[in-house]
Amino acid sequence: MVISKRRFLGLIAGTAVFYSGHIRLLGAQTIQKLKLSEQEWRTRLSPARFRILRKHGTEKRYSSPLNNENRKGTYHCAGCDLPIFKSSAKFDSGTGWPSFYRVIPGRVGTKRDTSFGMVRTEYHCIRCSGHHGHLFNDGPKPTGLRYCNNGLALKFVPDQS
Repeated sequence: MVISKRRFLGLIAGTAVFYSGHIRLLGAQTIQKLKLSEQEWRTRLSPARFRILRKHGTEKRYSSPLNNENRKGTYHCAGCDLPIFKSSAKFDSGTGWPSFYRVIPGRVGTKRDTSFGMVRTEYHCIRCSGHHGHLFNDGPKPTGLRYCNNGLALKFVPDQS
């Protein structure tokens, strides 16, 4: 498979190195990996969030209030509160799910997803491994990427200014 330089650079923007249960972000701080039992996750999350974050579910299109969130702020992982996206990278993709063209570097990991008879790139929170959505190469400039996120996998934190 041939991959463009722009797509390659966009994909590695979230690269991290794993060691001893910690995650060392390239050129940044170390993030402690969060590991909880299934029961602890069920206690921590609502049933809908558990289905998405822990069981790789998908919410209904256009069901998330975050589709219409336009304030400045940061989108955090609903499982562990790790900041994942800045509001400046959000755009209306017309898909019915909150979409972003750039992740905060080192905050997500990716893996190949072959469910439903197709090949996609799934992305997940680097701290808690919670499933957020899928990555596509049909986004706007400057990255050309679309991080298509389940709204229930996120929590919006508005800027205080």
